[in-house]
Amino acid sequence: MIKLRTYVFIDSLQPQLAAYMATVSQGFLPVPGDACLWMEVAPGMAIHRLTDVALKATRVHLGQQVVERAFGSMVFHHRDQSDVIEAGRAILYSLRTTEDERQKCRVAWSETVRAITPDHAVLINRQDRRGSMILPGQSMFILETEPAGYIVYAANEAEKASNITLVDARAVGAYGRLTLAGKEADIDVAAHAAIHAVQSLSGV
Repeated sequence: MIKLRTYVFIDSLQPQLAAYMATVSQGFLPVPGDACLWMEVAPGMAIHRLTDVALKATRVHLGQQVVERAFGSMVFHHRDQSDVIEAGRAILYSLRTTEDERQKCRVAWSETVRAITPDHAVLINRQDRRGSMILPGQSMFILETEPAGYIVYAANEAEKASNITLVDARAVGAYGRLTLAGKEADIDVAAHAAIHAVQSLSGV
């Protein structure tokens, strides 16, 4: 029995998220404006068969694939949205399920820290970070979701909505984690957009 944990279609990758994904991509690099679909299933090994289905059905490019024991995830992308949508349909058909049967996103944690101190900013920037740096005095928004893959959608919608800096977006593992930085007003707008986006998704 394969469980669909995450199934998220992104119509247009925003510049910062596309660049961030490229830093961790093991396959074809995404570019801003690409459509993409992020999927996560359990158990992890099942992701290989689903990857094969997507790549044989359309012209999509495989950007990343992570195979853990419990969970397996992949992201594929293409300039043409129809290819990405059709690849997703092929996968859902092979699983005999629908998008609405995916696991519903749960916000495990969300918080805004205002006016970050220099010591705090330095520590954050020294950690495993592939995005941009947070600067002293900026506000920081952090979000944690379960399953992890929904963080990608949250990050993209936040970047669409507001002028923020993407610091980190970890979408693999038990929980996804997003860190954004920026001016206080911009962070408030981005936080609302990110939380609203993931809470509006269907699921069971």
